[in-house]
Amino acid sequence: MEFVRAWFLNVDDFEKLVLTGRRFRRYVQEGRGYGRYSLAVVRFRTPLLLPSAALMGLIGAHSFMPDDRVRRQIAFLAAQLMYSRTETEYFTAKRKAARQLRVEYRFRPADLPTNSEIRDQIQLFARLHEGPDRQAHLRDMRMEALRIMRKLARFRPRLIGSVWTGHVRKGSDIDIHLFSDGLSLVTGVLDEHGFDYDVERKRVVKQGEERVFTHIHVKDRFPFELTLYAEDKAHYVFKSSITGKAIERASIAQLEAFLKEDDPDNDLDEEVESLENHVDRFELYRMMLQPLEGVKQSPKYHPEGDALYHSLQVFELAREERPFDEELLLAALLHDVGKAIDPADHVTAGLQALEGTITPRTETLIEFHMEAHAYRDGTLGARARARLTALEDFEDLMLLNEFDRRGRVRGAVVPELSEVLDYLRKLEAELESEE
Repeated sequence: MEFVRAWFLNVDDFEKLVLTGRRFRRYVQEGRGYGRYSLAVVRFRTPLLLPSAALMGLIGAHSFMPDDRVRRQIAFLAAQLMYSRTETEYFTAKRKAARQLRVEYRFRPADLPTNSEIRDQIQLFARLHEGPDRQAHLRDMRMEALRIMRKLARFRPRLIGSVWTGHVRKGSDIDIHLFSDGLSLVTGVLDEHGFDYDVERKRVVKQGEERVFTHIHVKDRFPFELTLYAEDKAHYVFKSSITGKAIERASIAQLEAFLKEDDPDNDLDEEVESLENHVDRFELYRMMLQPLEGVKQSPKYHPEGDALYHSLQVFELAREERPFDEELLLAALLHDVGKAIDPADHVTAGLQALEGTITPRTETLIEFHMEAHAYRDGTLGARARARLTALEDFEDLMLLNEFDRRGRVRGAVVPELSEVLDYLRKLEAELESEE
């Protein structure tokens, strides 16, 4: 039988644990550093109840572990689960963290951290992993919030959540409350401005009462979640599920005042106008790639399923081999976008749709990716073969062809499209900063 415990240890105590590990037959399974502290998950074959070790905080025996230590550990692990997006709900993350610590039977209120405590830990991870760019990212999200709030002004929009409070992390969306008695009125405005969105009706049972919430998920440079309430709820005081207090929210005027105070030299009207005129090529890619999910392919050649799933597989294979080759990565991701436009000639259709948004090298790789199949199969004519091998990017074309052939696996694990586009955005920013 093995016993597993986890502790917060400072670096010195962690070293002591490792040194004494041989004597007590302990085995350190994992240690992750966060500044001067580590979380150690230790596996040992016999339970240790050494009082002096317990006083040092090195033993996980429940008789020696105070509730505040359990609380901190649950908060830490729950925050990890939520920051990595493994879990999205605070309560579920707490329960899973408690199970990992083997204290799930101790669900007393004093043992469970508050949502606020977990949020603070999430913010610590965000500062550690996202660095100084986090503040610039936050301002960009607030400006995008202002842009869409101005368009939806008649519905008295209120910015809420992490973008307003500043507690953003990787993958955060922009949460806005709207007040209208007609969903079609809101979607009509979104349609007028060309937004891509989905409507979700979510049933929630709370304190024995069932309520239906209407969410509009807008797919833009950043994801938006617009929650629709009746007009007479505009002055209702909503409670935060994190703090239990009145939810923090900002009107258009309040958000504008905050942004002006944050950067007095910037003209907000000009900045919003520049956002309107800016063409986000990654958003264009998303709009071209998303329909591929509905493109079903021949099981003979594509047993994996739809064209989007195939494209994500090809991208992931390319990322494993060439993680910093943006042009090859884009060719891997976009090589089949034309299948949702003109399946009979998807290469030409795709290149026309992508015109002006990709480099000549990426264009070449996409243009000749079907010839690369014929070349490898030995069915390409002599002249076409000579033209293909004379290409400057021939070797990379055949590498793309390899990924294209391998990216046809049923059940393969692939990233979400949003994650892929975020990766490419960051890669573009890194490459630009190096120039």
